[in-house]
Amino acid sequence: MISLLTGTIRSLTSDRAVVEVGGVGLSLVVTPSMSAQITLGSQQQFFTSLVVREDSLTLYGFLSDEARSLFELVQTVSGIGPKVAMSIVGAMSPEDLARAISQEEISVIEKVPGIGRKGAQRLILELKGKLSDLSNNKTYRAHQPAWREKLVSGLTSLGFSPKEADGAITEVVANLSAEGVDASTVDLSELLKMALASGKSSRG
Repeated sequence: MISLLTGTIRSLTSDRAVVEVGGVGLSLVVTPSMSAQITLGSQQQFFTSLVVREDSLTLYGFLSDEARSLFELVQTVSGIGPKVAMSIVGAMSPEDLARAISQEEISVIEKVPGIGRKGAQRLILELKGKLSDLSNNKTYRAHQPAWREKLVSGLTSLGFSPKEADGAITEVVANLSAEGVDASTVDLSELLKMALASGKSSRG
């Protein structure tokens, strides 16, 4: 199984790159957005996924391990093959897809070529909760609700590290949720008090 290769780009189109590795030219399927980041004649590393069919062997190339993992994961959804999986990778980052799935944004996902509304619904149904490990926490955290961002900012100004602040807020949200309360409906000053109390106990 070929999972990683580094070589010289010998040919490049919007959806294909031929990479010379040890005197052999390997043809990789890439997305247009990836193709735009690659330069003809340059050395390039690819994370790859080999798709075996009865009549073909196709190598798909990605510039990050996360993009390859996303490509392989979305194919576990019924009705999604490599072609549609590449459309998803080309249109959305792992963070974007994780957010769209967690917030059940069907309208965002159905815009991907080849997906449609039913495909978007299947993606959300079958992948909810499975994408968190693919998303880069820093990027993902930037898209959190405004009240949570304000709370993180308040806690970090009081000496908490971003990680401690995030942990304290998560605990408060979980406690409120157990009581049937949505944290976004609670006054910010109250949330800050709860998070401070929670953070102090976890910090010992």
